[in-house]
Amino acid sequence: MTPTPEQDFDALVESDQRVEPRDWMPEGYRKTLVRQIAQHAHSEIIGMQPEGNWIGRAPSLRRKAILLAKVQDEAGHGLYLYSAAETLGVDRSELLDLLHAGKQRYSSIFNYPTLTWADMGAIGWLVDGAAIVNQVPICRCSYGPYARAMVRICKEESFHQRQGFEILHTLSHGTPAQHEMAQDAVNRWWWPSLMMFGPPDDQSPNSAQSMAWRIKRFSNDELRQKFVDMTVPQSQVLGLTPPDPDLHLDEETGHWRFGEIDWSEFFAVLKGDGPCNQDRIEHRRRAHDEGAWVRDAASAYAEKHRARSEGVA
Repeated sequence: MTPTPEQDFDALVESDQRVEPRDWMPEGYRKTLVRQIAQHAHSEIIGMQPEGNWIGRAPSLRRKAILLAKVQDEAGHGLYLYSAAETLGVDRSELLDLLHAGKQRYSSIFNYPTLTWADMGAIGWLVDGAAIVNQVPICRCSYGPYARAMVRICKEESFHQRQGFEILHTLSHGTPAQHEMAQDAVNRWWWPSLMMFGPPDDQSPNSAQSMAWRIKRFSNDELRQKFVDMTVPQSQVLGLTPPDPDLHLDEETGHWRFGEIDWSEFFAVLKGDGPCNQDRIEHRRRAHDEGAWVRDAASAYAEKHRARSEGVA
């Protein structure tokens, strides 16, 4: 008896092979990927804002060059991810329209302000550190284009994390005022970084199916615990303290146990009530509108090149 397309798909996923764009896939699988990849791509381009705003204020030419390279990487990550989404039959212009209309989300972490130079360190160490924990397993995602895009992205994210650690290490071993600034940044970014992994497993409606399809490899809570276990020893090297009085090492399991997360804050930010929600999306809309002439010029050039190659002009 000939297997059905659905049976072939299930067998492919179960055998840990890659689903490619021309393969048959359930509509739910395709929609889940579009939602996840789009949110990831939107997060990369929105995430350029809080750091791009510090390029001109970085304390040295070296710091400016490093931060500029990092922001440029994030633009490239967005490009890879929008390209991966297009293999699923959606156009990036459609995804951007949904973002600008508030119908698709980006990571809640980018709705917090960057108040001091130390925030560039905290974002690199904590936010990009959380991204690495979350994204490395996606290199083994069942969907080929997404998995392949993530290989390069994760390599670059590791540079971003080291850059943030180095900024904080320099500040925390500097003057008392610099140490205080570094600690303040960690205090403000610690809890939002833990929220980056999404709500607890029992409040995450999409996780179970995504794991069954091997889009995700670990649950939200598993990834969050991995991040805490990785980060606490690093904080000890930095000489900085996570703002959690309940944080302690469970000698029996070897895991660092942490306090309760204020999920009301997370859901409020998701609904648009974060400190910078409106500013971030308005800036994105404005940049998109002001860049229309660049897109039009690129389209005109491509059309002219096509016509010449076909001998029309």
